[in-house]
Amino acid sequence: MRSGPVGRPLTYWVPDRDENVIPPDSVPRLLGVLVAVLITAKTLGVVAQRLGQPAVVGELIAGVLLGGSVLRILDPMDPVIHALAQLGVLILLFEIGLHTDLRSLLKVGPAATIVACVGVIAPFVLGFAIVRSLGVETIPAIVAGAALTATSIGISARTLSDLGQLATREGQIVLGAAVIDDVIGLMILSVTSALVAGAVVSFSSITVTAAIAIFFILAAIIIGRLLAPPLFSMVERIEASGTLAVAGLAFAFLIAWLADLAGSATIIGAFAAGLVLHETPQRVAIERATTNVGHFFVPIFFAAVGGAVDVRALANPWTLGIAAVLIGAGIIGKIVSGFAPFWIAGRKLIIGLAMIPRGEVGLIFAQMGLASGALTASLFSAVAVMVLVTTLVTPPLLAAALRSTRSSADDRDQPGDGGIDDLVAGATARPSA
Repeated sequence: MRSGPVGRPLTYWVPDRDENVIPPDSVPRLLGVLVAVLITAKTLGVVAQRLGQPAVVGELIAGVLLGGSVLRILDPMDPVIHALAQLGVLILLFEIGLHTDLRSLLKVGPAATIVACVGVIAPFVLGFAIVRSLGVETIPAIVAGAALTATSIGISARTLSDLGQLATREGQIVLGAAVIDDVIGLMILSVTSALVAGAVVSFSSITVTAAIAIFFILAAIIIGRLLAPPLFSMVERIEASGTLAVAGLAFAFLIAWLADLAGSATIIGAFAAGLVLHETPQRVAIERATTNVGHFFVPIFFAAVGGAVDVRALANPWTLGIAAVLIGAGIIGKIVSGFAPFWIAGRKLIIGLAMIPRGEVGLIFAQMGLASGALTASLFSAVAVMVLVTTLVTPPLLAAALRSTRSSADDRDQPGDGGIDDLVAGATARPSA
């Protein structure tokens, strides 16, 4: 604590220069960034909807425009922006879990599992083989191939939601596959990180990583469904404004935090929390409050994904060529996965298209590779371009595919209100049989 001019301590704390603190001008700067992000994301989201596309397309483009390669307003690596974006994806996954009937999800379990497995293997094999054949060394090729494996559950779910498809059979398969995808992605990230660091990867270490993720999801759902109903009934009796909303979000963040401690992913924890509260009588009130909070945080997440891409990389022919190869492998591999559950009746192309976006998951692999030196700046940019393109092409491709199958609209839910992009369609979705 600093001293005042007459030796008395001041009534406020002033940090020393060498302390790790937020600079004095950062709050006004942050406010300016948030104003730009929220207004641009909302405006372009509405424009996208007017053009017949999901709002998430506009939010992603807003991030690209505001990012470091265009207007240089949004820095997705800024610690505060990064934290807000992570809260956004947690809230989004919690909201998706609230909308998801676990029984409906279990019904499509076998189909979702095969979609996830094929959707990991096919893109990785294609990406690694082609990139390696172009002269890239083995470890960088492995990292590039690994970046193709995991679908971004946040982007896929939001896109299906905007199109009114989240509660259909195809939507449930995609949702289940994306969750399994993330579990497999944790294993691949663990293995890839070890390879980059020069460590020897063993079967036992891979098994432990998978077992932790699977065990945590099961434990969270089983224990949570025993404890949550009496807990939230007690909270409801408090009869204070906002109590249920705060309790619901706190519950989601607690499960997400425990997931991280257990070695799993925070987004899996948030989704599991939503699944647990889906059966509680207080779900509607929690869902309404969560949606309102999400309207602030969720666009920041999608803008941050778009802002992470350096579009100037397109000027480098080699980077552009590698990016094109990765994009092709990524799209083909995921579309193939949609046709893997051959025994089901349904729109398999819709499943494959919805599995395409890589989003923040692919960027995590790319950033890990860049930080470790496994990826050059040019190869990193190629992976980042792949992430952007696979994320941006999915909504319009899905919208076009759905327009061509309007004759089967009887089994589909309608989008929210058409004017405001609710987090997950804005209304309680009925599960598909």
